[in-house]
Amino acid sequence: MSRLAALAEQINAALPQTQCTRCGYPDCAAYAGAVAEGSADINRCPPGGAEGITRLAQITGRDVQPLNSAHGVEAPRTTVFIDEAWCIGCTLCAKACPTDAIVGSNKWMHTVMEQYCTGCELCIPVCPVDCIQIEHASGSLTGWAAWSDTQAVQARSRYEQRKARIHQEALTDGNKKPSPEVGTRCEEGGLMAERADVPSNAPGPESAAQDASAATRQAAIAAALARARQQRAADKR
Repeated sequence: MSRLAALAEQINAALPQTQCTRCGYPDCAAYAGAVAEGSADINRCPPGGAEGITRLAQITGRDVQPLNSAHGVEAPRTTVFIDEAWCIGCTLCAKACPTDAIVGSNKWMHTVMEQYCTGCELCIPVCPVDCIQIEHASGSLTGWAAWSDTQAVQARSRYEQRKARIHQEALTDGNKKPSPEVGTRCEEGGLMAERADVPSNAPGPESAAQDASAATRQAAIAAALARARQQRAADKR
């Protein structure tokens, strides 16, 4: 690995991995590469906030500077949920999610697995019926105080798994987009995460371990669906 590549990797590892693109680059790795080569400043990551800038300053030897407001402001971490009354199952939000935190199938309601949502908000502008709502998930905590290294590692892993899946699908389908009937896959054990109350025609798991994994996914989706319903009911009161 070259010195520049090693520096870029070190910078990337210090970023929160929300993949929000607010820095002006398509993902955290691209921003890290630009910082390493000197074509981007270290103050363009709102999710990392002031502490994030300090981290990058220590790695690069550059001076600490205020967050560039052109890229956003340091704020509490957010998560999103989908209003099932309005979701039309268009799959656009799932395609926009960088960590496969949104699951569902074409023409079926989609739902957010909150534990995997990075608060990137990339699903918001693509929703044609405006059924995705934002809420704060960290109280008054902002930046790295609202996030953790463990969450960053998880988000990066899921993002890389998603990229690998999309690449493999493109190879398999001859650079064609996956059929809408395939729905959205969530990389947990390499299996498709489906809507909790929609039966699948696919063969059942071959082992107890796969059964347990499927049950865990189903429970996570069911919990997210219940949460969306509760929030909707609360909003009506």
